[in-house]
Amino acid sequence: MAPRANWKGFLRLSLVTCPVALYPATSESEKVSFNQINRKTGHRIKYSRVDAETGEEVANDDIVKGYKVDTDTYIEVTKDELEDIALESTHTIEIDEFVPRTDIDGRYLIRPYYLVPDGKVGHDAFAVIRETIRSMDKVAIGRVVLTNREHIIALEPFGKGLMGTLLRYPYEVRNEEEYFDDIQDVKITSDMLDLAKHIVEKKSADFQPENFEDHYEAALIELINKKRSGVTIAAKTAPKSSGNVINLMDALKRSLASEGDKAPAAAAPAPKAKAKKPKKRVEGQREMLLPISGKKAKDETKKAEEPKKSEKPVRTTARSRKAS
Repeated sequence: MAPRANWKGFLRLSLVTCPVALYPATSESEKVSFNQINRKTGHRIKYSRVDAETGEEVANDDIVKGYKVDTDTYIEVTKDELEDIALESTHTIEIDEFVPRTDIDGRYLIRPYYLVPDGKVGHDAFAVIRETIRSMDKVAIGRVVLTNREHIIALEPFGKGLMGTLLRYPYEVRNEEEYFDDIQDVKITSDMLDLAKHIVEKKSADFQPENFEDHYEAALIELINKKRSGVTIAAKTAPKSSGNVINLMDALKRSLASEGDKAPAAAAPAPKAKAKKPKKRVEGQREMLLPISGKKAKDETKKAEEPKKSEKPVRTTARSRKAS
């Protein structure tokens, strides 16, 4: 089932307009999630909206937004008042300018979205806007309203569609000088730098996100499976820190020696284009004893429970019993 669009409206470049839909480009639904439960009863915890002073539960119709101006003073803002100040970007992504991709500071990036034509009409206008941005090798900057707040969005071609990345406002980005002022200015010798460069060269590889492994997620699944199977979990002892001052040059030399024992990433044979890379087996995930949310996990659970074709039950006939 396709995900639901977060936003629908129009994409406009001057007088060129087309209906579009905005979809989240990332998801965390496959991750293990927990509920809060009562340890004594095992029941799930339920939260209620109560008045902070009286302790009485408040109906949804009686809950409004309020801006705090003093300890016990709030300015009430109604839903109608918020709708009255709704911006044009509520229904339209207006492209304001085009900037080089390299000019966008990484600290301003929030989250990616996919932008596609909405419906059967407007594909021509969408393609014109997409290919114009692609040919100029720039990023389009526009505005979009999500969850009643206006956001800056950067649009760039991504295959047949557009990828829109929400950007932070300047007041949301902290000044690095507040954190970097206390960093000491040290002099690095050329020998240390050369050794460090050799280590980097040994570890250099192509960016392949399919090789990333979520070790914590695998450990969570293993823990849950063990607890469900009744295995006693022994507490791990915290690693002890030596506290000794490490000689930097000696550490670099030992690091380079240890990396030299490993085969460089570039030496590995390149996989064929059409061949799918087999997934690495993760200990603790051989049998999904617990139904983990997500289609992928459910499929793995179903496959794990299905008997193998080669493991057919052996039938004992009368002739075989007689022979024995």
